[in-house]
Parts: sequence; structure tokens; C-alpha cells
Amino acid sequence: TGVMRDVSYVPFEMPASIRPSDLRARVGPDPPVPLQISGNNTAWLRLDSLASKEKRTIDLFSGESAADQTTAVSAHRVGNKVEFRHGEQRILDYQAEPGAFPRDDIKAAYRRGGYLHPVWSPQGVVVTDDFPRDHVHHHGIWFPWTKTKFEGREPDFWNMGNGSGRVEFVQLDGCSSGSVFAEMKSTHRFVDLLVESGKVVLNEKWNLKVFSVPEKSDLWIFDLESVQTCATDSPLFLPEYRYGGLGFRGHWDWNGVEGTHFLTSNGETDRVKGHATRANWCYIGGNTTGRRTGVVVMCHPDNFRSPQPMRLHPTEPFFCFAPQQAGDMSIEPGRPYVSRYRFLVLDGEPDADRINRYWHDYANPLKATVSWR
Repeated sequence: TGVMRDVSYVPFEMPASIRPSDLRARVGPDPPVPLQISGNNTAWLRLDSLASKEKRTIDLFSGESAADQTTAVSAHRVGNKVEFRHGEQRILDYQAEPGAFPRDDIKAAYRRGGYLHPVWSPQGVVVTDDFPRDHVHHHGIWFPWTKTKFEGREPDFWNMGNGSGRVEFVQLDGCSSGSVFAEMKSTHRFVDLLVESGKVVLNEKWNLKVFSVPEKSDLWIFDLESVQTCATDSPLFLPEYRYGGLGFRGHWDWNGVEGTHFLTSNGETDRVKGHATRANWCYIGGNTTGRRTGVVVMCHPDNFRSPQPMRLHPTEPFFCFAPQQAGDMSIEPGRPYVSRYRFLVLDGEPDADRINRYWHDYANPLKATVSWR
């Protein structure tokens, strides 16, 4: 494998003749390896450790009780949310339809669905914020564009209070649970409000995978993929700007110059010097109820302009991967704009060497060679 792996998620294709409900996986006499069958006869294994350049033989067999395959991580629709849990522990919520405002002084223009909040650490500490007083349009983990041009107009899908644009939840396309990951798929749309009755600019599909982790793990892992397509024959132009795209808003307790701690894959900890640099990953964290928690956001190497430029806010717990910092860009009809990010949610101080191992596993996933007999 070239690098040590702490935990890996390995997909492989199965013959259509194999009955997924009967399939199990094991390494020698050890307990069963977590195995999950997803759509299109794709199977996933979870390997909890692998040394550099180590190869491992895993036996796939059938006939054991289904009780051996536990549901480690679950996703369930509860009201206007999808709740993700690892056993009984909360991991995160996806806000589908808009929920109630946390305060009475928020304008209706800020009503929003289609984002992640709350996100919890393994020790149960909330690491995100929603409708913060200084930026009511911030929502945990969300994906709007800020400075845009569309058919001669300039809708802003980020700063919703100006009423020029918004991102709407459309529908939940499904959710499932499993021993390796829980998955949710949803549809959003970007609406230009500068024309009467609004005009849909982009359709967006989210695919969220929240992975199971070994027992007593001190981190959560989840992947978010966004696929945006033009809703008309008109492109969406994204002029050069300092932020817009995938955003993360940290807990209110992290506010202030000294409240938020950053660390990038380049080793930069100064939030001012780190702003507008490009990195494979960025850690953002702080202290809540006296405990340090944080989130690592990893940019997939196949993303546009990867490693993407970043927005590290100078005084607030805010982070953004913003590819348009590197110059004008556009989303064109017939050419889906695909973005992939991995998140690690950590308790305690960040360890750059350990985070780099997880980054290499994300960027260079393990490959499985399968022999059937």
C-alpha cells in the first residue's frame, strides 16, 4: 500500500450470481471483517489497520447467521431531518426541509434546508453552529455560491438576507444503514430570485456516506459528494472571489482571534498566512465546555483546481474551500460540476502525521483483487 493505513474502506465488484445476504468476510481465525453490499453489486470492506506495503488475504464465504453482520452505523428520517448514529451515539443530522428558527429576530429570507448540523464529536461535543448571530446565513456544513453571474443578473446564493438567491431542499432520494457505512442521497436547487417567481439555475445532488469506525475510536469519518448541473441552457459564471463553495461554520465558543485553531496540510497554523493558500486538508477546531474538538476537511485530488484555495477567516470559526479564488470559473450546461470532500471529526489536539495517513488513504484508496471459486 506504500503508507500505513489506520482504517480503510475498500469497494469491490461482485458477480451477479452471489446472494449478498449470505456473504461474510474473515481474515483467518479472526472475527468477521465488516462487510456491506451496496447497489449495483458493489461490496465494501472495512479494514482497521494495514502496515505499509502489506497485503492481506480476506476469505469471503456464505452460510453464517445474518446476526454476524451488525448495523454499525444508521441513517433514519426523523421529522424534517435525517439522523446518523454509530450504535447509540449521535454523529450528525442532515437538515432536509427548513426547521424552526432558533430566535424570533431572524427574517424569513434566511429560512434554509439542505445542510449538515449538528455535527457531534465522538465524545458528544457539538462542533458546528447554525444561524449564528454574526452570520445568520451560516449553517454547519453547506454548499452555496456567493459572487455569481447568470443571464446578466448576479444572484447571491450565500448571503440569503439580500433576497437575490437561495438554495432549496427538493427531496430526499433515499437513506440506508449498514455495517460499513450509512448513506443518504438528496436533491437541492439553486434559485435566482432576481426574476419574478424565481428561476432555477442549478440542480444539485448530494451523496453523503457516514462510515463505521473501530470500537473506541476517537474520530468520525464521513464523505460528502456534490454534483451540480445547469438547469437551463445558460451557464453559471463564478468570478474570482475570496469565498463560496463548500463552507464550514464552527461552534460559537470558537469565536475570536484566539478562539479558533487552524492547521493545514502545509503545516500552517497562522490563519492570516493560511488564507488563500492551497492545501490537501485543513483542520479547524476550538474549545467547547473546556474540551478541544475539531474537524478536518479534506479536498479530493480529482476536484477542480485541487488542491483548492482556502478561506481561513481571521476572527471567526469559518473555513471554506473556494476554487474561484484561483480565478474566474463557470459551471457549463452538459458538464456536471463534481466536488468531493472527506471530513474527520476529532476529540483532542490534531496530529498532522495521523491526519496525513487518513489523507493518503482518501486520495489513494486500497484496491482489492477478487478471485471467486
